[in-house]
Amino acid sequence: MSSSSSSSSSSLSSNDLHRIFQKLDRNGDGRVSLGELNWLLERVGMQYSLDELENLVGNTTLDFNEFLVFYDSISSRQKNEEVEEEEDDLVKAFRVFDLNGDGFITSDELQSVLCRLGMWEENGGGDCRRMINVYDTNSDGVLDFDEFKNMMLLTSI
Repeated sequence: MSSSSSSSSSSLSSNDLHRIFQKLDRNGDGRVSLGELNWLLERVGMQYSLDELENLVGNTTLDFNEFLVFYDSISSRQKNEEVEEEEDDLVKAFRVFDLNGDGFITSDELQSVLCRLGMWEENGGGDCRRMINVYDTNSDGVLDFDEFKNMMLLTSI
């Protein structure tokens, strides 16, 4: 079960992870020490003390299944940090468009910012009201943050 969840939730397959585990397991006892694990983590830019690793792992060595669980938890944590970073960027972008700071983007605010950015042609650019209506899920004529976020994520794919 651990290996199937790791291959579906991570960029490395179970076979890749098994090869990495075998390389780390220098003495061939089927376990990887925290020192060996830390060596690998440092190579990929992750800094942990041995005490932090022991707290995360709950042991001083890992068998292959424990290694898979650890990899999944580190991957999940990294993905969560990326999602939080993306959310922060979206909040900043939303604030650029929400000119009066009321928590909503009106068609006038959208047009004003697009004009300032040189992305709006007065006579041929289309209608900001129409653009907002496409993502205005509650039909109030403005975009709240969640609607803006959906718009940005859907259009960036």
